[in-house]
Amino acid sequence: MIKIEKLNKLFGKVQVLKGVDLSIDHGKIVAILGPNGSGKTTLIKCLLGLTIPTSGTIFVNGKNIENNWQYRNDIGYLPQIAHFPENLTVKELFSMISDLRKQKADYSELVSYFEMGEFIGKPLRSLSGGTRQKANIILALMFNPSFFIFDEPSSGLDPLSRVRFKDRVEKEKQNGKTVLFTTHLLNEVEELADEIFFLLEGKIYFHGKPQQLKDEQNQPSLEKAIAAMLVKNKNNPATTYSNSEIK
Repeated sequence: MIKIEKLNKLFGKVQVLKGVDLSIDHGKIVAILGPNGSGKTTLIKCLLGLTIPTSGTIFVNGKNIENNWQYRNDIGYLPQIAHFPENLTVKELFSMISDLRKQKADYSELVSYFEMGEFIGKPLRSLSGGTRQKANIILALMFNPSFFIFDEPSSGLDPLSRVRFKDRVEKEKQNGKTVLFTTHLLNEVEELADEIFFLLEGKIYFHGKPQQLKDEQNQPSLEKAIAAMLVKNKNNPATTYSNSEIK
């Protein structure tokens, strides 16, 4: 379980996160949504220990992550943009990350699942964006962690790979894993997410199920529901749609 309490982050005089409270249970798929500049990336970096919060506390499995880097061994992370040495082959990349994590991993099943066999011996510089993304997804999955963070995971994927990725995420959930992801593809959120947290200007503006937001805004799609919610916020900035009871 992940629990974040009163998380604040300032960069100079700019406050990016403003008292964020959220909790994520085991075996859930949760989407963090929000417009550009809402604080999504900063929130993820705080959770990963890549950014130190100005104040607030983050707990993973009941333990405060401050000065406790070991919790990251149980996280599979897919950044929005991953930078690796271009001369490495895919296989060398997998071996390098295994060595850095000091964790052995059998990635053969994942290579087969994502049809990466013909690319395993090719250097990264020769791969298309979508093929690189599949390699990055395998990196996030191959250590069999209990918690995944995917930042724009479908970026560059072809339709078949996108379907296989979503099926894999569902399988991980069925195995009791926790998945946190960000995306601008709201159809994926409707298909995958058990809950959504919508960030706006550094605050949790809505927390609930995708269907709850559609019902509250009386809209047929999540995209239209979010648009309607933002219009209402523009007219009444004090309004929030947080839902502490997820039924």
